[in-house]
Amino acid sequence: MKVFGKNVFNELRNNYEVIRKVYLSNRFNDKEIIKFIQDKHIKYESVDNKVIDKMVSGNHQGIVIEINEYEYHDYTEMFNDRVVVVLDHLEDPHNFGAIIRTCEAAGIKSIIIPKDRSVVVNGTVMKTSSGGLNYVNVAMASNLVNVINDFKKQGFFVYAADMDGVNYKDCDFADKVLLVIGSEGNGVSRLVKREVDEVISIPMVGHVNSLNASVAAAILIYGIVNR
Repeated sequence: MKVFGKNVFNELRNNYEVIRKVYLSNRFNDKEIIKFIQDKHIKYESVDNKVIDKMVSGNHQGIVIEINEYEYHDYTEMFNDRVVVVLDHLEDPHNFGAIIRTCEAAGIKSIIIPKDRSVVVNGTVMKTSSGGLNYVNVAMASNLVNVINDFKKQGFFVYAADMDGVNYKDCDFADKVLLVIGSEGNGVSRLVKREVDEVISIPMVGHVNSLNASVAAAILIYGIVNR
């Protein structure tokens, strides 16, 4: 997996063993990063900036880091958490990264995504999470309905975010919460929505009747952890 940017590299310093190779633009002049790479004997290559441009999509700042592929966790390891977030076929890696960042800031350690038709952990997600991915565990599951039922058996109350739900401010949230956030275009899928315990919504008073998925997730996450 290729990740990029100075901040991402600096976040990897404490776990630099995962770095397989670093590509530096021939314009790259951050002496501190270069010295760290050389001192730790990390494999690197200096290439033309145009080569870097073709490697990734985004502001790479002249550095691309090739690391081991992300190792997903087993969602059964999350049964002892108080709050777990499920992303129901989210598609935008920027939204995913932002949600990871919010979860980390709010003290939530676990996120579950479906195996198919969903964003995965990639370089953009890692960069957008601003280091949050180092502290939040992501699990990948084949069937979200099975996931929901397994969490219910462990005493979790399942909430799904959707426009036709009750005002989240009026909810007396349970001690153990599984929060489902739907996709950007379609919201929570029909099969998943059928299995949840309660549908909650964010009240809208303006002319725009929907929020970005990561913004909605942030509002609901803080509504839950600050209850």
